[in-house]
Amino acid sequence: MLVTEKGQVTIPKHIRDAAGVAPGTEVTFSLEGSRIVITPVGTRVKEDRRVQLKAAAARVRGSMGAEFRPMGADEIMRFIRGDDPTDGAA
Repeated sequence: MLVTEKGQVTIPKHIRDAAGVAPGTEVTFSLEGSRIVITPVGTRVKEDRRVQLKAAAARVRGSMGAEFRPMGADEIMRFIRGDDPTDGAA
């Protein structure tokens, strides 16, 4: 396994699984003699950003007035950006 110019390596999946290291897990690095030791900090894993985005989208959907519910995503994005559908720029 090679270390990149930025000092990065990929932890093999079987080791990540065995150690309980998932995306968002905070880890610490320490030296034990000439060995580099990577240790997960606690067992708490930070929420995946996709989960956060889905929750935020659900809150927005729940707060939308009835007039917006039949609109498609493109229509809503045009509305948010302030695009005027009558000017031909859409």
